[in-house]
Amino acid sequence: MGQCVTKCKNPTSSLGSKSGEKDAGKSHGKKGGGGTGSAHKEEVAKSSADVIFNGTKVSEVTVEGSTAPAVSADVRRELSAQDGDGVSLARIDELFLCYKDEHEDAILEEGMERFCNDLCVDPAEFKVLVLAWKFQAATMCKFTRREFVDGCKAIQADSIPGICSRFSMLLEESRGEESFKDLYRFTFQFGLDAEQGQRSLQRSIAIALWRLVFTLDTPPLLERWLDFLSENPCAVRGISRDTWNMFLNFTQSIGQDLSNYSEDEAWPSLFDSFVEWETERRRREQSDADSSAAAGGETDCEAASVWPGS
Repeated sequence: MGQCVTKCKNPTSSLGSKSGEKDAGKSHGKKGGGGTGSAHKEEVAKSSADVIFNGTKVSEVTVEGSTAPAVSADVRRELSAQDGDGVSLARIDELFLCYKDEHEDAILEEGMERFCNDLCVDPAEFKVLVLAWKFQAATMCKFTRREFVDGCKAIQADSIPGICSRFSMLLEESRGEESFKDLYRFTFQFGLDAEQGQRSLQRSIAIALWRLVFTLDTPPLLERWLDFLSENPCAVRGISRDTWNMFLNFTQSIGQDLSNYSEDEAWPSLFDSFVEWETERRRREQSDADSSAAAGGETDCEAASVWPGS
């Protein structure tokens, strides 16, 4: 895809450093000798230090015993808007406003499409699922303000180029065993219609999400499992959370030939049906292959009888 561009203008510059050194010089006069008429003098040497903030010098005057910084209200606001890790909360908020819905304080479907377009990603690809996971989004095609702000802080990015630069790191993180387990379980909740109070995934949604979440590492049995779900629409109306979670364990512990699967173990009943269906499918496939081989052998014999000298 083309170069990532954003449709909103970034602030003229990122926030500067909050560091500054303060120096105070003090000079005390020495007590003079000479009786009752002697005088005690003290001098206070005043010095100032400059704090550099976004190209602006902020003067601080140090007097004896106290420091009185002459910091403007605008500077204080900008300093408070900078996260401790260097991410600008003001820039994140401005980025959110670029895609925010006109009537709701959230990025909805239209804004999400523009956001993904600026990120140079397809809304239906794995990168977007991983980003939604890091943002802890509660609903597909929607980012609330809190989800967006907290998510950008979590991945340490406050601009479109910044988010783009994090994708490779996020994809690598998602391949870790514990991280993927968390992503996998998040995906189930992500697919539910929270407004409708759904507790199980629609079969078609579950099939699409299984394909999506296993994009980088596809289990050998995945396509057979999805074929089984597609070919049995009446028997499989929805996917429960328990079935979804246990399928990950199934792919990790059951071999491709299904020989170590046992109905005596605590698998969901749907898995029993799948193993039975897949075993029968393989039996028919093997029977067809044997029949084809036998038919091929008979053809060879007939050819040899027609041309005995060949």
